[in-house]
Amino acid sequence: MSQYQHSDQALSDDECLRYSRHLLLKDLGEAGQLKLKHAQVLVIGMGGLGAPASLYLAAAGIGRLVLADFDEVDSSNLQRQVLYREDDIGQPKVQAAKQHLQGLNANIQVRAVNRKMDEMLLAMEVAQAEVVLDCSDNIATRYAVNQACVKAKVPLVSGAAVAFDGQLMVFDFRKAEQGCYHCLFPNASEQQLNCSNAGILGPVVGTIGSLQALETIKLIANIPSAQVGRFSSFDAHSLEWFHLKVNADLTCPVCGTNKETV
Repeated sequence: MSQYQHSDQALSDDECLRYSRHLLLKDLGEAGQLKLKHAQVLVIGMGGLGAPASLYLAAAGIGRLVLADFDEVDSSNLQRQVLYREDDIGQPKVQAAKQHLQGLNANIQVRAVNRKMDEMLLAMEVAQAEVVLDCSDNIATRYAVNQACVKAKVPLVSGAAVAFDGQLMVFDFRKAEQGCYHCLFPNASEQQLNCSNAGILGPVVGTIGSLQALETIKLIANIPSAQVGRFSSFDAHSLEWFHLKVNADLTCPVCGTNKETV
């Protein structure tokens, strides 16, 4: 009999084979794979970022994926949202995503939240997650997700992309000195440019979404990352990155010492 008994404390024979390339990594190994297996991850937004991010998280063996979106698959999505197929057009994104992700990995659980989340539902879902991915496409949602993660002390992996530009941020709110999205963008307004009016090159969201999955895996497996507490901007024309440390703002109304109580 294999040394790996099928239980919550060990991987099954099938899992050892499936994740064998992970098990070879000294920074991950069986202990890290078990952490992935037992983790619950919330993905908010199942568009250009959420599609590749969720594919890699499902393939990696994240035990429970919660997908939140209230949009339906449109033909214009297929240029970059690589999770979907032509037969999915007109279907709720989260339902189509759930079907495809469970087809990729039947060992994981996928739950679809096919509605716009109000403050109470968002707080409940965030509190149950080990890591939250913000794959949304608007400032209001980014602020709301950031605030919920700060309050619940749940790490947040935030991504954004438009045209040839991408952004990646990782906030580990388990750390007391960690700044937040509001510290970085205290007075952000809805951008004039978005994918609908400025366009987006498909591989750009694929790049950022894949990196969101990477940083999520590192957070769960306790693999050190230079991205925590850092804002990074990606230029697809030059393939160059610009990095900026996110400093905590003591006057921040979300995470500062005088933060608002809600």
